[in-house]
Amino acid sequence: MGRPRYFKATQGGNDDAGLFPEYSEGETRRAWENYVTGQPETGEVRSEIVQSWQRSMNLGVDATRLQSRKIERDEELRKLRRRNASLRQAARAAFARLEPHLAGAQVILILTDNNGVIIDAIGDHDVLDAGQNIHLEIGGVWNEDVIGTNGIGTALKTGKPTYVHAAEHFCQGVQAWTCAGVPIFDPFDRSVIGVVDLSGPPDIFRRHNIALVVAAAREIEIALAEQQREERTRLLETFLNSDASRPDTSVLLLDKVGRIMFRRGLDDRLHLPRPDFAVGHQLLPLSANMTEGDIRAALPRDIETDGITRLEFDGSLRGAALSLKRSTAIRPQDTVAVRIKPRANVDEDEIVIVGNAPKMLEAIELAERAASAGVTVLIQGETGVGKELFARLVHNRIDRKNAPYVTVNCAAISKELIGAELFGHVEGAFTGALRGGKPGKFEQADGGVLCLDEIGDMPVELQPYLLRALEQRAVYRIGDDQRRPVNVQLVAMTNRNLRSHVEQGRFRRDLFYRIGIVAIDVPPLRQRSGDVALLIDHFNSVFSDRFSRPRLVFAPAVMDRLKEYRWPGNVRELRNLVERLYLLKSGPEVGLNDLPPEIIEPADGLGFSHYVDVEEAPINLENMEAMTIRRAIQAEKGNLTRVAEQLGISRPTLYRKIKQYGIPRD
Repeated sequence: MGRPRYFKATQGGNDDAGLFPEYSEGETRRAWENYVTGQPETGEVRSEIVQSWQRSMNLGVDATRLQSRKIERDEELRKLRRRNASLRQAARAAFARLEPHLAGAQVILILTDNNGVIIDAIGDHDVLDAGQNIHLEIGGVWNEDVIGTNGIGTALKTGKPTYVHAAEHFCQGVQAWTCAGVPIFDPFDRSVIGVVDLSGPPDIFRRHNIALVVAAAREIEIALAEQQREERTRLLETFLNSDASRPDTSVLLLDKVGRIMFRRGLDDRLHLPRPDFAVGHQLLPLSANMTEGDIRAALPRDIETDGITRLEFDGSLRGAALSLKRSTAIRPQDTVAVRIKPRANVDEDEIVIVGNAPKMLEAIELAERAASAGVTVLIQGETGVGKELFARLVHNRIDRKNAPYVTVNCAAISKELIGAELFGHVEGAFTGALRGGKPGKFEQADGGVLCLDEIGDMPVELQPYLLRALEQRAVYRIGDDQRRPVNVQLVAMTNRNLRSHVEQGRFRRDLFYRIGIVAIDVPPLRQRSGDVALLIDHFNSVFSDRFSRPRLVFAPAVMDRLKEYRWPGNVRELRNLVERLYLLKSGPEVGLNDLPPEIIEPADGLGFSHYVDVEEAPINLENMEAMTIRRAIQAEKGNLTRVAEQLGISRPTLYRKIKQYGIPRD
């Protein structure tokens, strides 16, 4: 049995009427001839094609041109492909998967950069050879400025999936081809960074094949997101291990091309007065050979720095950390809360996210960026850390006014009913179906945010339908074949390790990467002990107003004990503690005896961490601390991120202790 093919070659003749009912080769060619000779009548030609023809005319493109332009110098082409190494690497898996289906199918699959220059091409060898006649090959330039209306250039210009068939091309020399191009968006800032294009002779293409190219483009974007997540993690690790990571400094962290990927200690993190300090903005064109002096010279003149640190790993420059002077940024402790206003027509209090730990600031940055990009978000964290607050933050920051916010707890709905809950149903679809049918949560969330809590509990057999809804931006109600378009930003939340679920076959890998385009890890409270005092102060104010009582006064010994406690219930446990103190205490003074037993004398693993080793001598706090860190590094095989998590301290603290005690990292 042969390998299935996505494409079928027809034998003889042009079946254009069968391909596109609205397309007529003769009428389209006559309309093109009229248009390029100055006659505006375009007949039944699609409006997007006519608009592209007009752009081509305005650009002065020669409609009689027989081929596109090509980069001839090998060195220039090599540099171009090196600059796009990340894009090419991200496309490798998708191209390898499709390549067996293209051989002998008279089609080629093309990857271009953001200027429409072809950087990779695979497919039928005869078609690849024929493409050289019009420079549809590596090095060929296919933007609208050069060759007018075509699948690559028009997709770049519009930012939308585009197919251009035969006489719809603006230049006469390429009208013997048909092509479908889909833009590739950078997951970081949603800029168009390239195009995937499927091209071949007109008689073998079907319009619906553009869906295949859309899927390939999305697969590449998911691979890019995974690359960027890994790059970001390594860059943050490098930054935290550098002298620039001092907690009292305000910092802009730039990636390898000079875009801001993280900031700390800046005025109003989510509503900056300076747009050039926004995450995703390219502050300067960073390149591998720039020195610290070069970076300083390339900065805007009004940005003053106390220091610039080049961040290197894998033998090359991967970013830079800019320590800002107080004139450009304020102290981190001056901004500690992010406020989320109540939803329209919903009786609820203002939500406040309190925290100044680096991991919290990073999570807030990611939530804001995900909201502006409109991509799917995966929020991960232990029970009680406040995952739902970040879902609300994403909803609050999207541009659409009064956008709906719909929640579904995947663990609270039975396996049999969750499909109907998400996608809706028609009358008579199943026993108990409502008369007249019912829209699902996807339809209810159209134009807003759909929040799926405990997504790790979603049945495996339902996951392909969720994936299809996300890919197609449409749903089908149970018992119905009508396609219902929806525009929903999905926010998924879980306290489980989805990666391990993927390896165990309990969660689909493709869905995991689809929902995790932006992954937000909300840190547990034990990893942000510096925020405990801020949170206590916040909850003290909240409950003082609610109960109309004076604020509680926590004795210094109480504050010390609360800062040392590991908070297994996280922020929720801390909030409940403060509320309970308001309910139980008659006076404002809070002493140690007012705290619950689990905080005063915590059980192992729940409260304080007790490490004892009788083999080390002399026994003192420093020796015990150094020994504990050594053992944790050995147990975690040198993974310092996991070591910090196991010890319940921040990574900067861990790095400082390693340096203090001279502990080897291997």
